[in-house]
Formats: sequence, C-alpha cells, structure tokens
Amino acid sequence: MKTLPPHSIIGILGGGQLGRMTALAAAKLGYRCHIFCPDAGEPAVEVAAFHTCASFDDEAVLEGFATAVDVVTLEWENVPLRTLEIVARHTAVHPGIEVLRVAQDREQEKTFARSIGIGTTDFAIVHSAEELAAALPKFKLPAILKSTRMGYDGKGQVKITHATDAAQAWAQMGAPVGILEAYIDFLCEVSVIVAVRADGASAAYPAVENIHRSHILAETHAPANLPPHAAEEAEHAARLLATKLGVVGLLAVEFFVLRSPNEKGQHVLMNEVAPRPHNSGHWTMDACVVDQFEQLVRAVCGLPLGDPTPHSRAVMYNLIGDEADSWAEYLAQPQTALHLYGKKETRAGRKMGHVNVLKGEW
Repeated sequence: MKTLPPHSIIGILGGGQLGRMTALAAAKLGYRCHIFCPDAGEPAVEVAAFHTCASFDDEAVLEGFATAVDVVTLEWENVPLRTLEIVARHTAVHPGIEVLRVAQDREQEKTFARSIGIGTTDFAIVHSAEELAAALPKFKLPAILKSTRMGYDGKGQVKITHATDAAQAWAQMGAPVGILEAYIDFLCEVSVIVAVRADGASAAYPAVENIHRSHILAETHAPANLPPHAAEEAEHAARLLATKLGVVGLLAVEFFVLRSPNEKGQHVLMNEVAPRPHNSGHWTMDACVVDQFEQLVRAVCGLPLGDPTPHSRAVMYNLIGDEADSWAEYLAQPQTALHLYGKKETRAGRKMGHVNVLKGEW
C-alpha cells in the first residue's frame, strides 16, 4: 500500500458540497486538492488549491488532470465509468470502476447485496409501462417505482397505489429502466459509514437514524435508537458490503430496520449504497475527533484511519432552501455548529448547509 505524504495533490471528481468539505479536511492534513467539475461556480472550487472545469467526457482534459494529481477520489457516484477508465490510466482512483458499476444501478445494488447474504426489499425490474402493469399484481400495494439509475432526493420515484395508472406512473418516473420495490413496515431508516484502506484496514462509524421529509434527508440522529443486535447487524452488513465490493475510501449504506425479523432472521434490509461521503455522516464533523471527510482523505492516501468513536451525541439538521437564511440564529445557539456550502443561489429543495447540535457525552 502506497502512503502519500502531505503536500501531495488529491484529485476530486465533482465540485459539490461533499467535495468542498473533503478539500477543507485535506487542507487540515497538509494536502492540496484539485477539483474537476463542469461548472466553475461549484462550491468546492472556491476552497481548493486547483480546479479544472470541463465535461466528464473530455478525454484530453481528463488526462491532463490525471497526470497533475497523485490520487483521485470522487464526491458523486454517478461520474461516468468512461471518465474513471481514462483517469485510471494515469493514477490510482478510489473507489474503483467496479464499485461504481454496482453503486450506479439499483438493480445491481440489490442483486449484489443478496448474493452475499444481505437482505433487501422485494423488487422487479421493468422496461416499459406494459411490464410495470404486468408486475403490479405480484406486489402488495402501495409500492414504489424508481429509476434504476441517477435518482436521488426523491427524483425519479413514484408511489404506486390501487388508483395509479401504470402508463402515467411510467411516464412520471421518466427513465428507460425502472425498479418496482415493495413497501415494508419498518421501524426506522438508519445508515452506517465505513472507511477502508487499500490494505483492508477499516473503521466504521456507529449506526445513525435518518428522518426524511419530501424524500430529502432532514435530520440525522446519532446514535440511532436501536436494540444493540440491530445496530451490530447493520454495521456488520456495511463492513461486508465494503469488503466484497473492494471499496477503498468510504462506503455509506442505508438500511431499513424491521419491526420484527424476517423469515431469515434479519433485522435490517439494505436500501442503497454510496461510495463517498454521505449527508448522514455530516454529524461527525463536530461529534468525532476524525470526521468522515478526513477519514476519506486518510483512506485514499494510505494514512492510519482515525478512531470513529464519537465523543458527543448529536443531531444534524439539513438547511434546505431558505432555511439557511437564518444563519445568524444558528450561530447564536449553544452547542450548535453551522456549516454553509457557499452556494450562491437559493432554491426550494436545495441543500444550502447544515447545523450540528451536540447533545452531551456519547
């Protein structure tokens, strides 16, 4: 395993807030970051030492970027696989192409999880309104139709009820391939973030509970209020997924916690994976000595991983749209840390920042 010393340059594919916070964490350890993204106005650009603004399919510019950095990671799992192939010719890329091949496709995610013994919701892949209509009688309604690729924060998702017209739902979903998923009676949604180095060393943050509003993460409560066996099962499953996928860097895994175990004795079902820093890990920025962003830097640079044990309980609140306009009020609250992303335009449903409220010793 190669260890990169301080002053090395970390390339980051993507310029959003996750790239911004990764660049800030890298700078703390003496590294410089080079952001590659299509838009010079992205949040990460203004805090990085270097940036390149070009399309992810511009092969010549990508090669120049790859030869100017010592390692490459990403802050967005939907970077085209062809982009990673070009960059990997010249420098190490973490996570690798095969990880993204799975993480970019909901069918691949669920099939892979099941292949290693991790439970998921029941699902069916459909390619047309007609296939959707044929699949619906096999599911207890309501169910949910999602695009297999590119959907996030509720985009590309349609709730299916007895009153839903299959053709209208298919058109609303708006993708060439869909995944029909069964609704389940779950206690809560949780996530676990695992960091892995190239030599297999790993560290996992405790399971946290996530609360969504309008399909967007609104709150993360650390720790999750779970029976110990459910928390341990989620952490074990996250570590297993990271190992079997061959992740180097971070893997965030979202789970549904069942009210009672299923026929296989499982208390959690995997929902989705993301091989990058995750919104549900923002609480670590103020409740842990080493947060998820520094942990990513440590993992891809071959450094010792930090202790993921929190020192404080915390609640993370996303600031969506004009909620960030109340920044002065958050700054005045005790045990509260404000993190704004530097986005110049406020839009409804857009993540503008977050606050972490510490709740006492862990």
